[in-house]
Amino acid sequence: MKLIEGMKTDLERALYGTKDAKIIKCTFEGPADGESALKETSDIEAVDCDFRLRYPLWHSTNAKITDCRFTETSRAAVWYCKNFKADNCDFFGIKVLRECSDVHITNSKFVSPEMCWMCNGVTLSDCEINSEYPFLNTKNLHLKKVTLTGKYSFQYVEDALIEDCVLNTKDAFWHGKNITVKNSTVNGEYLGWYSENLTLIGCKIKGTQPLCYAKNLTLIDCETEGMDLSFEKSTVNVKVKGGIDGVKNPHGGIITADKIGLITMTEPPVLPLKIIQNG
Repeated sequence: MKLIEGMKTDLERALYGTKDAKIIKCTFEGPADGESALKETSDIEAVDCDFRLRYPLWHSTNAKITDCRFTETSRAAVWYCKNFKADNCDFFGIKVLRECSDVHITNSKFVSPEMCWMCNGVTLSDCEINSEYPFLNTKNLHLKKVTLTGKYSFQYVEDALIEDCVLNTKDAFWHGKNITVKNSTVNGEYLGWYSENLTLIGCKIKGTQPLCYAKNLTLIDCETEGMDLSFEKSTVNVKVKGGIDGVKNPHGGIITADKIGLITMTEPPVLPLKIIQNG
């Protein structure tokens, strides 16, 4: 394996096409503002590097990044990559991760308004994410012990498993399909509208007007807070521990809770509907 250590460069495509190399303590910055430092690379490992220029990793295959920093100026840092691994990294540039596959990231931080769009096969664990619009159109997603602060999260996501996470977001899971959320806290508004096969197990759900226009929605042993006007025009199988503030016009299914504050039925259900209050 070729060793590249201590380099500081601002050249355009500085290490373009590099293969089978270990890159240690290198810095990509300078007045020449050269972009695409590691474009079209393969079988590389970067350790303790600073990426401060645009488009550093595009079309890279088999890249492993450890203890590296992608600053705010590293716009669109990781695009079109295959088999990308990262540990203990900071991804602070806009539009990180786009159309990548087989991504595994641990112990890392993201501050990126539009992160992880149109990717396939993404696993993130022990990460912190601050992103206005994360995970658009991403498929085969697995999050574990992730803290997310966002707004329009997981839109059009398909085939996802989210475990032991804290999600502080707004319109999460809109149009999502085949998503399971386990043992997580979900704080937001208008959760899961237009979703299909969304399942929440052992979760704490907080926020107004959630889970409307959903198909085949399942809640198992969840707790709720401030959940009013819920399940409008949804087909549901819901079992809540404690109460629900309000239910409005579900299309059909079963809703079980200790107490439901307000049940609004201004339209007849389309399918058979059973609402059970155990309190």
